[in-house]
Amino acid sequence: MLRQIQLGRINLSLVLLAVGGVLTIVGFVAYFQDNSTLNLVGFFYGIPVLLGGLALRAAELEPAPYSQPTQPEVLKLRDEQATPTQNQVRLDVTRYRYGQEAHLDVALQKLGLSPSGQECPELRGLHEDEIDGSYALVLEFDSAAVPFSTWVEKKAKIETFFGPSIRAELSQPEDERVNLALITRLEPATVPVEAS
Repeated sequence: MLRQIQLGRINLSLVLLAVGGVLTIVGFVAYFQDNSTLNLVGFFYGIPVLLGGLALRAAELEPAPYSQPTQPEVLKLRDEQATPTQNQVRLDVTRYRYGQEAHLDVALQKLGLSPSGQECPELRGLHEDEIDGSYALVLEFDSAAVPFSTWVEKKAKIETFFGPSIRAELSQPEDERVNLALITRLEPATVPVEAS
């Protein structure tokens, strides 16, 4: 199955810098060759596009990397079990973002995991796994300002925030690191009642 190419996976700032740079160079060359049409195109379009690329570059948040490759059986589980929220979170953190301080910063603030005046936990990576036969999206945070005990206190709120079909598991692989696993909560199979 072919996966769609998503615009968010393309580094838009580099595209604008390349296009703006080429147009600006064309404008300068045309200026010295007395070609007024290309000169105007180069300056009127090239310089603003180049400046736009520089502005995006300054406000760019790179995608969170996968810390380990996703196994084929986990990909199959994702296709079968992943909730829309898990898919949205995964796609949001693995694409370029512009104008944001950190991945999931708004969600962490709403959950009370981003104390005012202190730095927000920073998403360092993610991976996908199988936990107890269910699909799990594991978010790996550096959490120097927020202790693990605070994460544990917010567990019920995390589960409510990320959706009705998700349970959360927290682990601390090392000091100042927190792994948040968003695990699909499988509904028990219903047995049809036979009419007598």
